Amino acid sequence: MSDKKMTSSRRHHLKSLMLQIAAGWIVQETKDIAAAKEAYMAENCPTPSVHGDQATLMDTCKKIHALIDRVDEERYDLEIKVGKAGKEIDDLKIKVIDLAGVKKPALKKVRMSADAMLKALLGSKHTVNLDLRANLKQVKKEVKEEPAEAVGDWRKNIEDKADRKKMFETS
Repeated sequence: MSDKKMTSSRRHHLKSLMLQIAAGWIVQETKDIAAAKEAYMAENCPTPSVHGDQATLMDTCKKIHALIDRVDEERYDLEIKVGKAGKEIDDLKIKVIDLAGVKKPALKKVRMSADAMLKALLGSKHTVNLDLRANLKQVKKEVKEEPAEAVGDWRKNIEDKADRKKMFETS
């Protein structure tokens, strides 16, 4: 096969041919559906004879009514089957989406006290005050006394620093 690209006129011609063939198939399919419908109606719904006395007409009406009931039952059963299939399709779509790994949004942080959390969980009937500090152990703090010398006279500190300054200046 050659590596040449198809020209746009050739592509357009092939596309129009495919559309013509598809249109022909659609027309044939509609004719086939109409013929199948006529055959089904001729087989299952014979034309009633309206000639005769009242008893034969009543019998014909009863037969037609029985046929209508049977058709309604079949329609109802098919509707239920279609509904179940639709639900199953929806469930399978959800499973496919879950398997594809849709990213779930991160949960937002909510500031909530323990009392508010219990109230939300238990409802407004149960008001529970949760005091977490009530059960804690009491610890006495030991106060450390600092020696008074550390506070001392500030002038001594300045004199000490002056000596250091002289050490660096003499070199």
